[in-house]
Amino acid sequence: MDAPIFIQGRWWTPEQIESIRQLIGEHPDWSRRRISVALSERFEWRTATGQLRDMAARHLLNKLAERGWIELPARQRRGGKRTLRILQKGPPELFAEASAALITQSLASLRPLKIVVAEPRAPASADFVRHLARHHYLGFGGDTGPTLRYLVRDGQGRDLACALFGAAAWQVRARDAFIGWSGAQRRARLGAVVNNTRFLILPHVQVPHLASHILGLLLRRLPRDWQAKYALTPCLAETFVERERFAGTCYQAANWHCVGQSCGRSRGDREHRLQVPIKDIYLYPLRADFRQCLCA
Repeated sequence: MDAPIFIQGRWWTPEQIESIRQLIGEHPDWSRRRISVALSERFEWRTATGQLRDMAARHLLNKLAERGWIELPARQRRGGKRTLRILQKGPPELFAEASAALITQSLASLRPLKIVVAEPRAPASADFVRHLARHHYLGFGGDTGPTLRYLVRDGQGRDLACALFGAAAWQVRARDAFIGWSGAQRRARLGAVVNNTRFLILPHVQVPHLASHILGLLLRRLPRDWQAKYALTPCLAETFVERERFAGTCYQAANWHCVGQSCGRSRGDREHRLQVPIKDIYLYPLRADFRQCLCA
């Protein structure tokens, strides 16, 4: 490696890569997690609230190892990503829930809707994870990095929907053209964009206009919830809708803007050989001056 490389949102010089090799070599007994924490400290890689970005550092280490630039220690017995406790029970436990009664009432009769922030270890968290794992075509998938989990219930306390918001996609041609920012502006302000990575109306809930109504409620409170948790107020929300599965009707009804389609490749497809489903790209401004905010 003779020139700087751009990985995980920043440039890395040959000298920095060599310092990572030295860090690993000086501590052969360290776990990958401990190395990622030390790496975050060494390069002052922190969130807006000052927390170490050790998971981002972990992803960097994995990418460097995949390219043969560093050699990581073997995974320790207790290291690596763990399966959530609610999912460790296995399919028999997870899918043995009794069939829920159909909910076909009018939207007005379900009000007031209650939005619960289902933080990990909070009482609603197990229900949130279980619903996505059982009913969403992508499953739960985990929530590494900055995330907000929402569980929506009706006035009687019955679960209706789940929504997961997380970090924005790194580079999206149609989104970036819509915003009009430069590469440097995107790298500096990407944290002000949030991605609706999961949205699920439970299958036994069949209420007209409920999905778009819930999206509206969530987007009105998302900026203050994100600010309270991460000390950063988002300006724009994004989501990706698989075209062959969904029409995106609820996003359209909630005034999201379809700005284009994905190119049908995954971000790990460096040789442009892997075809993935094409997705419509929807954006929702969370403030009127979102372009000025993101292009500052």
